[in-house]
Amino acid sequence: MIRVEDREAIRRAYFVEHKSIRKIATELHHSRRSVRAALKEAEPQPYTLKVARPAPQLGEFKTLLAELLAESANWPKKQRYTGHTLYEALVQKGYSGSEASVRSHLAQLRKAEAKRAVYLPLEFDPGQDAQVDWGEAEVVMGGEAVTVQLFVLRLCYSRKLFVRAYPTQKQEAFFEGHVAAFEYLGGVPHRLTYDNLSTAVLRVLEGRNRTEQETFIAFRSHYLFESRFCTPGQGHEKGGVESGVGYARRNFLVPRLVVADYAELNAHLLAACQADDQRTVDRQAQSIGQMWTVEQPQLRPLPEHAFACCVTRPVTLNAYSQVEFETNRYSVPVEAAYRQLVLKAYPFQIEILHAEQVVARHPRSYGHKTEICDPWHYLALLEQRPGAFEHAKPLRQWRTHWPPVYEQLLAHLRAHQPEGEAIPEFVRILRLQREFSAELLERAITTALGQGGVHLEGLRLRLRQWQQPELALAPLDLSSRPHLAGWGQAAVDLRQYEALLEGGGV
Repeated sequence: MIRVEDREAIRRAYFVEHKSIRKIATELHHSRRSVRAALKEAEPQPYTLKVARPAPQLGEFKTLLAELLAESANWPKKQRYTGHTLYEALVQKGYSGSEASVRSHLAQLRKAEAKRAVYLPLEFDPGQDAQVDWGEAEVVMGGEAVTVQLFVLRLCYSRKLFVRAYPTQKQEAFFEGHVAAFEYLGGVPHRLTYDNLSTAVLRVLEGRNRTEQETFIAFRSHYLFESRFCTPGQGHEKGGVESGVGYARRNFLVPRLVVADYAELNAHLLAACQADDQRTVDRQAQSIGQMWTVEQPQLRPLPEHAFACCVTRPVTLNAYSQVEFETNRYSVPVEAAYRQLVLKAYPFQIEILHAEQVVARHPRSYGHKTEICDPWHYLALLEQRPGAFEHAKPLRQWRTHWPPVYEQLLAHLRAHQPEGEAIPEFVRILRLQREFSAELLERAITTALGQGGVHLEGLRLRLRQWQQPELALAPLDLSSRPHLAGWGQAAVDLRQYEALLEGGGV
């Protein structure tokens, strides 16, 4: 096929310079057929196969191949003929050609019969509809490559996005993503469209009927939105949010982010969502932000309080003042060592309660059989059993990264306290953090060590003095007593003191 530039040169030589076809073919080094084709059409024409390529081995089996395809068309989709099974069926009938020829002919048949999926263009009213989906992305968190789960909510009218990352797609993360999105939007869309997520759908029934999770029904009732679930396998029914997942992954998380934790990652994603308001979506007259100003007032108002996005479980305390959830153990203060407690698991936090009072909080672990122990939970027990100090696991773990001044304090107490008293005194000093900040306590210990002596009550007194600012005394008003106006301003006569020291009178 000749290039479009060559085609132009041929046409100019013939129509403008009036050269013959023969001369043009000679000068421009093209065949006469190519010259005539260029003179016929200014634009190059797509290549079409005028005569079918010969397939001597397959030729007589094409009819049989078509019959086999027609026969399997009504079979279950996953049990129909494949290229390989068709090849084997033809071999049994005497075919001696290659499997590649069978596959090539099969591809041509399928291409000829293929139809493009077409959909209706949709238009949405402000504030009425939003779509929700999950996606995945990889970031570097804490120095390791981590696959995070992206909760994505996209408004259908303005195309405004909300994206938040979680370690998992569990129901508590699913709910918390909604709550964070609703608070970000300042309202609730009237209807949300989902896939058939197990966190919302218990069982898929015929048509659009679903048996929904009771907790999801309670969540939906709290925010009073309607839910709609896609037909299984028909992802185009929420194509807006699916494209939103891909857009967020390509534009918010490329190049691969390096973050310390989920808090930093989600702060980045929130800022990216806010900046995205400046974008104008293709074939949309205004920017996302401009259309959002029209949509926001049409959202449903937020309820008075947010839904509790947690899993609640009764738990039993073990002999080490720990409770277990999803194979992981979390410590409880020994002062609150009640046998029966309640655990609430949020996406990023664990709360342990007794009689509706929170007695412990921990970051949630998604590991397997890990122990999350707060050393402060064991200090009261350690004060009673100082002999266990060197081997108590929570203290050994804490000791690897506590302030160096704590080691100096421990050495000082062991050098100046009787045996058996140093550890209890050390623990009592550490427990001052229940009243004062860790930074203030560290400063007080450093100051006391520099002055040569450290003890509990002295530190407590110093800390209280630091916490209470000096009172600024207002000047005394003596305007009503003019005879006292000069009191305290007269020059001191030191001769009176000298006379006193010599034994004389004043």
